[in-house]
Amino acid sequence: MTSDQSIWNSLPVPAFIIDQDDRIADVNSSGEGFLNASRKSVIGHPVWDQIAVDAPLEEAFDRARAQGTPLFVNDVDAGSGNRAPLQCALQIAPLVGHPGSMIMIISPRELAGRMTRGNTVKSAAQSAIGMAEMLAHEIKNPLAGITGAAQLLSMNIAPQDLELTDLIVAESRRIVKLLEQVEQFGNLQQPDFKPVNIHDVLDRARRSALLGFGADMAIVEDYDPSLPLAFGDPDQLLQVVLNLLKNASEAAGPQGGTIRLRTYFEHSFRLRRSDGSGHSLPLQIEIIDDGPGLPEKIRSDIFDPFVSGKENGTGLGLALVSKIISDHDGWISVDSVPGRTVFKLSLRRAPAENKKSKEESI
Repeated sequence: MTSDQSIWNSLPVPAFIIDQDDRIADVNSSGEGFLNASRKSVIGHPVWDQIAVDAPLEEAFDRARAQGTPLFVNDVDAGSGNRAPLQCALQIAPLVGHPGSMIMIISPRELAGRMTRGNTVKSAAQSAIGMAEMLAHEIKNPLAGITGAAQLLSMNIAPQDLELTDLIVAESRRIVKLLEQVEQFGNLQQPDFKPVNIHDVLDRARRSALLGFGADMAIVEDYDPSLPLAFGDPDQLLQVVLNLLKNASEAAGPQGGTIRLRTYFEHSFRLRRSDGSGHSLPLQIEIIDDGPGLPEKIRSDIFDPFVSGKENGTGLGLALVSKIISDHDGWISVDSVPGRTVFKLSLRRAPAENKKSKEESI
């Protein structure tokens, strides 16, 4: 028969047992992942020192204990000192057979919401890619004729009219360049999977940014040195990070700002598909900037193709990022308020049989 401890640690959501003194008496494996701390390090500590809830919960918690009744709290932000808060639902109830003790289950809503939104984004992206590729092919041919005609005209007109033909040629070439970006978006090759030291990817992106578009930015490293190898295409992952760094740098403007590159391990993070299958995504990468944040009107659609907060943006950069991460069977999310925008990438760990030294060159 399955032991109580096996059932406890198999629960897919964070769960805590709280004693009569409001101290953590036990925590399951998902709870360790939620706190980003080990069971041993949190047992015996006051629960409200370990779990921060954006709601006046203590009084209602004490009342539920005194009356022996369950307590349900929906749509609150809960987190810890080691991770950003998530929108959660809390279920709290007396622990049968242990007077004064309570069991608390935390159900993060963030992942479910992102899963629904992500499936919609992926479907929309596929439709948009097909339409865009068709339009790109059909438009490039007449544009070439327009450009050639304008160049021929420029050979036989008065010098004062050259500005008009130059404008036609310049704008035609600009449109062709945009169409080539659309075609690149649709023709991206499947990842060449191999074990990757993600810190090498981040360092390459950081150096490239500081020498170019991010010259006015301070890019701070906050790495977990024990992070195992990821499983992915290093060149495509580099493209993802460079795109996110470029967006953060452009949002900051000429006055510059700070970008923080953070990595950590979250063993309880899993991606589940609608058919019930899934896999673990324990490697977490956060790209955090202190810029103005995403415009509120596009915040929920930022990964959709052709949605952009830039004045002359194509709206393909973040859609491409989302596509690459999706092709890696990973996950991407964003949390943005003025002064703090966090893009979070969740990736697979390299299979055990393929692991190599962390010093492997990418």
